[in-house]
Parts: sequence; structure tokens; C-alpha cells
Amino acid sequence: MTATVTSVIDGDTVVIDDGERVRYLMVDATELSSDDCWSTEARQANSDLVLSKEVELEFDVDRRDMFDRLLAYVTVDGVEVNTRLVERGFACVLHIPPNGNDRLSEFEALETAARDANRGVWGQCTEVACD
Repeated sequence: MTATVTSVIDGDTVVIDDGERVRYLMVDATELSSDDCWSTEARQANSDLVLSKEVELEFDVDRRDMFDRLLAYVTVDGVEVNTRLVERGFACVLHIPPNGNDRLSEFEALETAARDANRGVWGQCTEVACD
């Protein structure tokens, strides 16, 4: 499914042109509403990647969460946003089975590399709220 991102809620959630909220699979960014460390930077990174751009949404087993948001891997210009946010330290891994079962080790490796390199939250925050 393709869509255009019309607004960015935070580091892991966007709104697309049909009004649906899309929550990124396997990603947990710090919360803007709690004023968590690195939440503004995560939202900006997400915005820089997707705002006003056409994206491809790829679904897994469960297409919606308990808040009725679409759950998806999001790709823009050939770059998967979910992995990019984790590898650059803008988000942690959040695995809620059955979604992501086949990609868990990939995402965990990206988070470990970000931690080891002190990228993003791992180098800037004394307490990582999404950890």
C-alpha cells in the first residue's frame, strides 16, 4: 500500500493522507508527551524522512494495534524508516509478537550497534525511556 504522510506525531507514528495513524513496527521512540530525552530529535528525524512524501506500507501478521492504528514497516525512497530510526539511535526496538518475529534479530543487532557507538539516545541520554 502506498500513501502520503501528511503529519508526524512523534518518532514512531505518522498520519497518512486518508487520515489513518500509522505506528511503525518494531520501533519505540521516546515520548514527546512525557518530554523524554531525545523525543524532539526523534520526531524531527522521522519528519525529515517521511513528511509530505509518498511511502510504502508493508504489513505483518496483525495490521492494527489496540488503539486502531495501522502497524507497518514504512519505506520511503528505498529506505526503510523503521530500521533507519533504530540504527541511528532515534528509537529502541519494541517487539510485540506475532509481528516482527522473523525480523527480531535484525532489529536487535541494529540497536546493539547504535548502543555500542553511542548514537542518539544511547549517547545523549542518561536514562533511556524506551529501554
